[in-house]
Amino acid sequence: MIAKITYFILVIILCTNCSSSSNTSDDTQPPVEPVNTISNLEYIDEFIIPVQNIDGVPIGGFSGIDYKNGNWYIISDGSDPIRYYTADISYNQDQFTNVSIHTMIEIKDALGNSFSENQVDPEAIRFDTSTGNLIYTSEGAIANGINPALLEITTDGNQLQSFTLPNHLAANTVDDLSGPRHNGALEALSISFDTNAYWIGMELPLIEDGPEPTITETESPVRVTRIDKSTKQAERQFAYELDPVDRAPALGTTFTINGLVEILEYDENKFLAIERSFSSGYLDGGNTVKIYKVDATNATNTLTTTVLSAGTYTKATKTLLFEFEDIRNQLTNGIVDNIEGITFGPTLIDGSKSLVVVSDNNFNAFLPQLNQLIVFRVVP
Repeated sequence: MIAKITYFILVIILCTNCSSSSNTSDDTQPPVEPVNTISNLEYIDEFIIPVQNIDGVPIGGFSGIDYKNGNWYIISDGSDPIRYYTADISYNQDQFTNVSIHTMIEIKDALGNSFSENQVDPEAIRFDTSTGNLIYTSEGAIANGINPALLEITTDGNQLQSFTLPNHLAANTVDDLSGPRHNGALEALSISFDTNAYWIGMELPLIEDGPEPTITETESPVRVTRIDKSTKQAERQFAYELDPVDRAPALGTTFTINGLVEILEYDENKFLAIERSFSSGYLDGGNTVKIYKVDATNATNTLTTTVLSAGTYTKATKTLLFEFEDIRNQLTNGIVDNIEGITFGPTLIDGSKSLVVVSDNNFNAFLPQLNQLIVFRVVP
């Protein structure tokens, strides 16, 4: 994660039978086909989920979101316990009309027990309609030798399996010369457009692949890997180049970071990708967030490329789609918060697809932050 502190799992489930869904889409029309072209995003509204507890546990740390078949899922990377939430959420072409959190479901380990501290660090979640189950990524705990993971669970939170990942994504317990960076491992997750695989993305470059981004230009590629559902193995991988950190730190502070926090494949080898840059010392939260369109059609398969920094290969191309700076003055207190999740939502009444992002409030560990939902209309 970027500017990671602690994060929680929230899963928002919107029932298709709920009356609130009628405010979002025209139920008299057949569903539209998936969007294969995206030219722009039009801002609709923001909703701030208030600070609250469920069963005595604070909600927050919303690091991933997904919508399938009328249900919303939001994952948080907090702990004690590892969990997700269900809720109702609805909006129309003009505004959010309802967001309400309902229940908390604990995610268990392979033996059906609660996870102990620092065993998993949930970051992204997707619902797989072909299995009826959820998948999520975990950054693990690199400093403690805990590997990143891609895991499948039931909607009751019971673990079904953990997928086999490439060896170069595993924690390096020997030295600090290679492998994932602590808090910079598996952050992004998408079900493939053809539904036959899962795409997982690293937040920061592997140590051997390049440096973390700084405020000056660097070669900082991250790896995005395709995991085949049937073989449970990695079958393809491409490199995605990160931007420099957007702003220098302020007020005498020194911390900066930029990374890939989420991906969403909307056509074959074409993705939406969120990059979030953070610089400390800013009263507006310090986050600079951008959504890129990414094309990996001609990108080199880097699965067998040991060191990206020394290799000759073709990276995925990226085109800026949306900058959150453009709507900052329309958001609460002018804050673009710690946005980490993205999903297509229900079809709007005019037939357009909607797109929703969610922020991680870090449980207000250092300064007040927001559980922020933002909805857009997708312009083909």
